[in-house]
Amino acid sequence: MLKFLLKLFTVFLFFCSIGLHAQVKEKTMSLSHLESNTYTEQKKIISQAFQDLDTKKDRTAYIISHKILKKTKYRKIKLQAYINLGVYFNERNRADSALFYGNKTLQIIGKRNDSIFIQGKSFAYNIIALSYGHKGLFEEAKKWHLKGLEIVKNLKPKKQYYVKLHNLAVMDIKLGNYDNSIKLLEACLEYKKEPDFMLMIYNNLANVYASKDNYEVSMSYLKKSLDFFKNKEASRIKASIIQNIGALYHLMGDHDKAIEYYYKAYPIAKETEFHRALIDILTNIGLVYQDKKMYNKAKKSYDEALSISEELGFLDKQITIYNNLKEASKTQNNYKDAYSYLQKEIKIKDSISKLQKSKELNELEVKFNTLQKEKEIKVLQVENANRELDLKNQEEAIKNLKLQQEIEKKETHNKILSFQNASEKKLNEIALLKKDQEIQESKLARQKSIKNSILYSFLILLIPVIGLLFTYYQKLQAQNELNKKQEEISEQKISSLIKDQELKLIKASIKGQDKERKRIALELHDSIGGNLAAIKLQLNNTVLNGNKKTISIINSQLDDTYEQVRNLSHNLIPKKFSKNNFCDVLEEYFNNIGGTTSLSTSFVAYPRTEIDVLDETLQIEIFKIIQELITNTIKHAKATSVELQLNLVENMVNVLFEDNGIGFNAKNKATGLGFENIKNRLKKVSGTFHIDSRINRGTIIDIEVPALTSINGKKSYNHH
Repeated sequence: MLKFLLKLFTVFLFFCSIGLHAQVKEKTMSLSHLESNTYTEQKKIISQAFQDLDTKKDRTAYIISHKILKKTKYRKIKLQAYINLGVYFNERNRADSALFYGNKTLQIIGKRNDSIFIQGKSFAYNIIALSYGHKGLFEEAKKWHLKGLEIVKNLKPKKQYYVKLHNLAVMDIKLGNYDNSIKLLEACLEYKKEPDFMLMIYNNLANVYASKDNYEVSMSYLKKSLDFFKNKEASRIKASIIQNIGALYHLMGDHDKAIEYYYKAYPIAKETEFHRALIDILTNIGLVYQDKKMYNKAKKSYDEALSISEELGFLDKQITIYNNLKEASKTQNNYKDAYSYLQKEIKIKDSISKLQKSKELNELEVKFNTLQKEKEIKVLQVENANRELDLKNQEEAIKNLKLQQEIEKKETHNKILSFQNASEKKLNEIALLKKDQEIQESKLARQKSIKNSILYSFLILLIPVIGLLFTYYQKLQAQNELNKKQEEISEQKISSLIKDQELKLIKASIKGQDKERKRIALELHDSIGGNLAAIKLQLNNTVLNGNKKTISIINSQLDDTYEQVRNLSHNLIPKKFSKNNFCDVLEEYFNNIGGTTSLSTSFVAYPRTEIDVLDETLQIEIFKIIQELITNTIKHAKATSVELQLNLVENMVNVLFEDNGIGFNAKNKATGLGFENIKNRLKKVSGTFHIDSRINRGTIIDIEVPALTSINGKKSYNHH
């Protein structure tokens, strides 16, 4: 059993990773670049796919290589695509597929001998060698590794040479040439540039020394290897190292430790699709259970390993598993199953033998058969010479036969007695086993009933807990809904308060205007009205009396009345327009609106200097119209931004007012009081306006007023 375990303790687990270590990683190429047609672009894509084969993006690399192989017309691109696919299938232990692409690589290279095709031939040899290794044809694999080594020994960089040397050492391990494999692996230790490569060398040295029963040295190398994987993700190499530590404990007889490490390695190998390692782990687990006489568990583990081996076509693994099953059956005296497993093992060995035969072996076989026949002729001649002597000795032989027959009878009788004793012993053992089985069954039944009672108790407690949790969850949902509604109500209240505040500001402005009108009316009534009445009376007296002094007084009163009218008219003109530029007043007004409301305002005037010197009466009318537009927007539009553009082009003042509010149907709502006020004001200045508004799309109002206007029958000109 230990001899067999040593055979399992090998490093072919690294085959699929060897071909990838000679490369340098780059960034991943997107699938969208596959439409590139130039040689340079395709070369960049296929080279990147090769780098990605040793990463988690290997499936994408496979798809890219497969698609570009169908599309490209360049021989060198096809060469790299075949290499990519061969490496990909070797990594997944798909030996037949990898072998197919390795041979395709050699076909496309042909007799070409430039540097790229020589490199390609090296990769092709490596793919083919690894494929034969996966199939268990190790002599054939070694032959292809030697061919690859011959190519790369003079190439730079040297890493490829050491990788090939390592692969050759692995084949020697498989073939049992341990001393030679140690020499090759120690030579590989000269290359220390990459930690991953050193890791493989340590692991393989550990395996070789284990095979030579030097477990102490083997364990030291394995510990060095495992140190590489501190705080790193699961990988195939890590699975191999953990498996080998388990195998060492197995060899040292510590079955519990062995099982522990095998089960640590099992999920890593399965997750990384490391099929050969997975088979070895299951086989080793079966061996441990076999040593512990737990045959059902052992068979279960062997059957799982056999299923994977048959699916992937691993002949060497199938031989190993059938041999283990045969030994386990013999131990249980199940000779029928043991014989069946032996036949299957022999059948697979025969198929391997046939596959490994080459032309040279056939020639040697012919020569060997010829020599055998010559020897047989000589033997026949000697036999003929001896027949005469045999005839003379027949009488003595007959006597000896009689004696032998008597001896055989006695031996047969003794054997019968021994078989009887053995059968009785077996019957007793069977009876004891049945009793043990009954005891175990009763224990299991009792444990089952205990487990069921615990489960039912747990369920009884769980149901009210779930009910309470569900009730609590419903309360939380109701509370959340209530909170949301309260938030909505609060927002609505805040919005209404803001609107009320804005309306109060507008009402205050209107109230101020009303006070100003009342003051003007009082001024007109008290001062100018009184003066005019006095003038009228004096004029009447003057006409009657013809008093020149009175006329002088009337002239003085007329001058005083004129001065009062002039002062009153100056008071009616807003002080802002008299002291500041019109555009600055508008801009300040817009900024104040933005500061006191939630509106975002924007004002643009061009040309400002010419607009600032327009007639003051026209400026006042434009200002009043803009005020009316702003008031309508605040009251009705629910807008968040307002823009105003004021342009003077070819003696035409253009006012463009725009908001992002809810809009309205211009046909239905263009006749309100606000719009009537705007129309009346525009009528005074011979202006026009156009409304463009739709529901939920805001409002645009375009107003045009000539710079030369007629107000109440009088001409007004812009001041240039």
